[in-house]
Amino acid sequence: MSLTSELVTWTWEKKCLQAVESLKKNGFSARYCTTGAEAADYILAEAGEARSVGFGGSMSIKDLAVEPLLLEKGKELLNHGAPGLVPEERLEIMRRQLTCDLFLSGTNALTLSGALVNIDAIGNRVGSMFFGPRKVIVVAGRNKLVDGDIPTAIRRVKDWASPPNARRLNYKTPCAETGFCCDCTSPERICRVISVLERKPKFTDLHVLVVNEELGL
Repeated sequence: MSLTSELVTWTWEKKCLQAVESLKKNGFSARYCTTGAEAADYILAEAGEARSVGFGGSMSIKDLAVEPLLLEKGKELLNHGAPGLVPEERLEIMRRQLTCDLFLSGTNALTLSGALVNIDAIGNRVGSMFFGPRKVIVVAGRNKLVDGDIPTAIRRVKDWASPPNARRLNYKTPCAETGFCCDCTSPERICRVISVLERKPKFTDLHVLVVNEELGL
């Protein structure tokens, strides 16, 4: 590792650790992971008792490549993004994710003060983060950290997450073409449900892994 890379990693480590401490103060179970591989190992260990595992459509979780490993362990995978599903099947899987044993998701933004900020088109992902699953694990790569307030975090999502996600999902929105948010009125607008978790939801066993690698969008 070059000196530059070493110093960058050190700087991000300090920010990740600050976010972890803030999350803990806000009632979350939070853990610092030096690598995505460490986060994947944590997820696989926590999935031991789970029979069903829901996937919220997160690129961060996809980057960890835990899905085939969970399948090998005999888990029922509830992934509404699996190929070949018709719309009715996708909706049914989304509903089942609300009561799965373990729900896995990323977050669009994580403030250094310990708030999780997300924007959904449907609300299924954030709904499963709030209440229902027996356990929820949220993975936040260092690129999701925001040194600012909630409006700054929302701006981060709209500037850096929503446009590429709209393009990935083949939505016909202005941002999917230009790469810039214009607060559109498109029928396929991706920014419809904005959620902020300032404290851990009262009855949700929610764990946050803050990873010193870039994960997701």
